[in-house]
Amino acid sequence: MTEHDDSREAVVLDFLPFGRPDDDRPREQKPTLVHGLGEEFDLLECTLTDDEVLEAGDRIDLDGELVDTSREIAYEDLTGNARESLRAAVETVVDTDERRFVDFYNDAQPITTRLHSLDLLPGIGKKLRNNVLDERKRGPFESFADVKQRVAGLHNPREVIVERVMEELREEELKYRSFAR
Repeated sequence: MTEHDDSREAVVLDFLPFGRPDDDRPREQKPTLVHGLGEEFDLLECTLTDDEVLEAGDRIDLDGELVDTSREIAYEDLTGNARESLRAAVETVVDTDERRFVDFYNDAQPITTRLHSLDLLPGIGKKLRNNVLDERKRGPFESFADVKQRVAGLHNPREVIVERVMEELREEELKYRSFAR
């Protein structure tokens, strides 16, 4: 989705032309479904209005004519194929809106007096957190490449974000969330 576009999109994780596998109705009575990942990292099950064939990685307009309804679902409700496609979809969302995630490094704040938002990122300990905080005082980060170049020891800031999003999507009982609902 671009900044100028008001519609919401999702990345297709799995296409279910014959509905949910646990739906016992006859095939012709089951709606065509898609499991998808919304831009706010919400896991969705969408009922489609026509017989268009979609593949993992395709983008769909959630407000368009192809989607009849959509509802949020839990990670456990995803098909095996959807789970396998999830990391690539998260990477697509992060890459499509890199600025948003670079700004997390720029804007992350303390959660409590003893815990900082940056501490929630996998592999970020006290030293790396302090390196990020020191570097952003010198000026905002412009890209993941800029974060990588300026913060010693943070070799793949994009992958750190992707890992945290994956953790938030898989774990329902996390106390703190930075990205997924």
